[in-house]
Amino acid sequence: MDSILRKLKVDVNSNLYLKDPYSSELGLSIVKEGALLIHKLGMEQFTFKKLAAIIGSTEPAIYRYFENKHRLLLYLNAWYWVWLEHNLVFSTANITDAKDRLEIALHLLVDGPMYRQNDFLDPEILRTIVVHESIKGYLTKEVDEEHASGIFSQVYKFGDRISSIVKEINPDYPFPKFLVSTIMESALLQSFNAQHLPGMVDAEASHEVRYNFFHQLVTKAII
Repeated sequence: MDSILRKLKVDVNSNLYLKDPYSSELGLSIVKEGALLIHKLGMEQFTFKKLAAIIGSTEPAIYRYFENKHRLLLYLNAWYWVWLEHNLVFSTANITDAKDRLEIALHLLVDGPMYRQNDFLDPEILRTIVVHESIKGYLTKEVDEEHASGIFSQVYKFGDRISSIVKEINPDYPFPKFLVSTIMESALLQSFNAQHLPGMVDAEASHEVRYNFFHQLVTKAII
């Protein structure tokens, strides 16, 4: 399974880019090195000028692929959620018990992807970017226009897949999307808090502790 996913080309909504990064070596370099630089500097300090210097290109060349750094962040964010969905599909393919599949989904949300190697982008780097930067991609004045263009479809699709598991466990539970979207967002936030704002979490907020918290939260709501 690792070898299959390692070679997997993750496709995201075409409205996220002006030119498909997969279409050239330059495009691949932009997303690979861009992810590394965002991981290193953060979005506030990241610029296309700095990226161009690293990849030996020019700013105008990068702008032919992405309208701005905000769209590059949304591309990386979408790529991560598609990757997480592939992780969920492959890791639950032969599991019939919905409760067991839900546990795997929660582990993915809390711990990040189970399969952590891909030839195009580093899923572990993307996990860090999503935890630290992704919220900056949503809380903008352009979010309604971006929503209408479908560029958040990857997030929705992954959330819907988990919501369907919740409904399978309890068809009468009235708020599956509310619950799942809350866990999706909160799992990232609590991972951030555990690393940087320890006063916001209980002591020793390890992966296991956070998983136990979310597992208890979800199961008490739906079972």
